[in-house]
Amino acid sequence: MMKLILIALGGALGTLARYGVSHVAYEKYSGLFPIGTLTVNLTGSFIIGLLWGVANGLSIHPNLLAFLFVGLLGGFTTFSSYSLETLNLLRDGDYKLALYSVLLNNVAGILLAFLGLMLAKQALQYYGK
Repeated sequence: MMKLILIALGGALGTLARYGVSHVAYEKYSGLFPIGTLTVNLTGSFIIGLLWGVANGLSIHPNLLAFLFVGLLGGFTTFSSYSLETLNLLRDGDYKLALYSVLLNNVAGILLAFLGLMLAKQALQYYGK
């Protein structure tokens, strides 16, 4: 039961963080491109890679992992918004921006997750964990 409560709490916090980050990104860099969604997805990709690397190097309680991965980052990142915004770009004939959205969210997201993972491994190795 505790794991479910932690997942729900993490999801709520992640959703609030996503709203805040997206809102700031859209206000600062408003335009046709869905920058808010890209920002949360790329940030979340880096963080999940970093946390995965740390989790593999340390003994972390499964409830904390569920809170972080399923709850917090699940609420923070958003595949459905990315899909809808890309679909809207295609509908509006903005094929170049739609392609950028797909490439940036997917390719850059995977690269940032990998970078986070490698950074965590290096940090754990440096600190002897």
